Amino acid sequence: MTSKTAGSTPPDNLTPQPPGRPAVNKVTVDDITESLKAGFSDFLARPVMGGFFGLFYAVFGILLVWCLFWLGKIWMVIPAAIGFPLVAPFVAAGLYEMSRRLQKGESFGWSEILTVMANQRKREMGWMAFVTLFVLWVWFYQFRTLLVIILQDSSFSDVDGFLNTVFFTPEGWTFLAIGTCAGAFLSAALFSVTVVAMPMLLDREIDFISAMLTSIRVVQENPVVMLAWAAVITVTMLLSLVPAFLGLIFTLPILGHTTWHLYQRAVSPAEG
Repeated sequence: MTSKTAGSTPPDNLTPQPPGRPAVNKVTVDDITESLKAGFSDFLARPVMGGFFGLFYAVFGILLVWCLFWLGKIWMVIPAAIGFPLVAPFVAAGLYEMSRRLQKGESFGWSEILTVMANQRKREMGWMAFVTLFVLWVWFYQFRTLLVIILQDSSFSDVDGFLNTVFFTPEGWTFLAIGTCAGAFLSAALFSVTVVAMPMLLDREIDFISAMLTSIRVVQENPVVMLAWAAVITVTMLLSLVPAFLGLIFTLPILGHTTWHLYQRAVSPAEG
C-alpha cells in the first residue's frame, strides 16, 4: 500500500550538529504550505477519527468554561479560554500517530491509536505534559496576580460587569496590555520548547530535555518561518473558539497532522 500523504521529505540543507544530537533543517514558508496540504490530506483520509479528537478537545473546553461559570469564577473564563489551546500539542499525540501510519501506508484502527496514546504515559511525553501544565498554571497565576494588583477594587459578580471593567475602563486597558505581553511571552516560550518536541517524543526514543532543546534549535535556525507557523496556529485556534469551541472539531486534527509533517521537515530522520 502506498501512502497518499506527501510533502514530508526533509530538505537537504541540514545544519551540522554535534554527534548524538538530532540535526535540524532549514525550512521555508513553502514547507509550512506543503505540511498544511499533507495535514489536510491526512484529515480527509480519516475524518471521523481525526474529528473525534477535535470533538473531545472541544467538549473539554466547553465543560471547563461551564464549570467556571457554575463555580462563580467569572474572572477565570478569559484566561481559561485563551490558555486552553496551550495544551493542544499534547492532546494531538493520537493525530501524530495517525499521520505516521498513513505516511508509511500502515493500516490502523481505534485500538492501535488509543494503545499508542496510552503507552505515552510510560515514556517521556508524560514529562512534556508536566511542562505544558506548569506553563498553564503560571499563566493562570500571573493573570490572577495582575487582576488583584490592577483591578483590585472592581467587582466581577457577573460576566457583563467583568467585561465592562476589562474593556471599558483605563484600569482594564492597562490590565489587558500587561496581560497580553505576559501571555505572549509564555506562549512563545511554550511554543519554542514544544513545536517539534511532542511529535519527536512519539517518533523516536529520546529524552524530553533533548527533545525540548532540539525544538528550541529549530526555532533558532528558522525564526521567521516558525513565527509564521505560530501565527497560523494562534489565529486558527482563536477563531475556532468563537463558535463555542466547535471549530476545534476540524482545526485541531488538521493542525495536529500538519505539525507532524512540519516536524519531519524541520528535523532530520533518526539514524538507524
